[in-house]
Amino acid sequence: MSEETEKVGAVSQSRYDEIVAELRQVVEQQTRGSFTIGDRALEIEPMRERGGQHAAPGKELFTVRETLFRLAEDIGLAYKTVESARWTASRWPKEHRQAGVSFRVHRILGQIENEAERFATIAKPPAGGTRWTVDEANRRVGRQVERPASPQERINAIHSLARDEEVAATVTTDLLKRPTVAAKVPAAEKARVVEEFTRDEAVATTAATNLLRRPDVAFRAMSDDTARFQVNQAQNERSRQAREYFEDTSPVAPAVRHIDRTVEFLDLVTACHSFVAAAGRTVPGLRDRTLNDDERTIVHQNVAKVRATLDWLETAVDTGKVDMDDELTRLLKGE
Repeated sequence: MSEETEKVGAVSQSRYDEIVAELRQVVEQQTRGSFTIGDRALEIEPMRERGGQHAAPGKELFTVRETLFRLAEDIGLAYKTVESARWTASRWPKEHRQAGVSFRVHRILGQIENEAERFATIAKPPAGGTRWTVDEANRRVGRQVERPASPQERINAIHSLARDEEVAATVTTDLLKRPTVAAKVPAAEKARVVEEFTRDEAVATTAATNLLRRPDVAFRAMSDDTARFQVNQAQNERSRQAREYFEDTSPVAPAVRHIDRTVEFLDLVTACHSFVAAAGRTVPGLRDRTLNDDERTIVHQNVAKVRATLDWLETAVDTGKVDMDDELTRLLKGE
C-alpha cells in the first residue's frame, strides 16, 4: 500500500504526518506556557522546604495555598493547575528543560527525587524510542500506565480499576466463571479463596452441604480423622438437640418414650439374631480346614470379646446397669 493510499483514521499517512508536526508545535507552546505559569507562581510564592524537602502538590502551607488560589482565579485557571505548574517548574530549572518533551512528561519525571538522575533521565529517551511518551514516563517512575503492555502492567491496571469493593466482587465472580481461568489458579490458592469466601457461616454451610453431596468429595473428606470426628460430633449433637426439642414440646413425648424402649429391645434382639445368623453361615465353612496358630489366636481373642460383651448385655438387661468395668473396657479396646 502506497503512502498516499495508507490511512491513519480518516486521513492519509502524509496528512497525518503534517498534523503531528503542527500539533507538536502546539504542545511545545503549551509546555512553554505551563512553565511560564509555574515560573511566575514560583516568583510570587517560592518553594518552602518542609522536613528537608520541597512540599509536594497538595501539601502547601495555608498562606501559600491562599496566594495560589488568588493567582489561579485572577488568570482564570484552576488552583490545581497553578499548583502543579509551580511544583513542576521548581523541579526543572530552565537549563534542564527539554525541548520536544511535553509539560506532562516533565511533571511525571519530576517525581524522581535525585536531581542528577532526574536531569539525566529526561535527556535520554527510553530504549527503542526517540521521544518520551506519557506511558514511558509513568513506567519510569513506577506509576500505572494508560496503555498496559506487559502482563504485570495489565494486572496492575485491573487492580487499579477494582479498588471499589463492588467492582472487585463483580470482576472476581465473572473471572471465576471462566473454566480456563479457574484451571490456571494453583490448588493452594483455590483452597485459600474458598476459605475466604466461606467465612460467613451461611455460605460455609451451603458450600459444605453441596460438596458433601459429591460421593468422591465426601469419601476423601471422611479420610481425614478430624473431619470425620467433627461430622460424627455434629450428627450426635443434632440428634440430641432434636430429641430434647421433641421431648420438651411434643404432647406425645411420653408415649414415644415407651416406644423408644421397645425399639431398644428390638435392636438387642436383632443384634443377637444377626450374630447367630452370621456364625451359622460362617462356622460350617471351617469343615475340614485347620487354622494356623496365628489365626486361632485371633479367633479366640474375638470370641473372648464376644463372650464378655454377652455377659455385659445380660447384666444390662437384668439390672439396667450399662457401665463397663475396666477389664471389659480394655478387652473391647483390644488391650
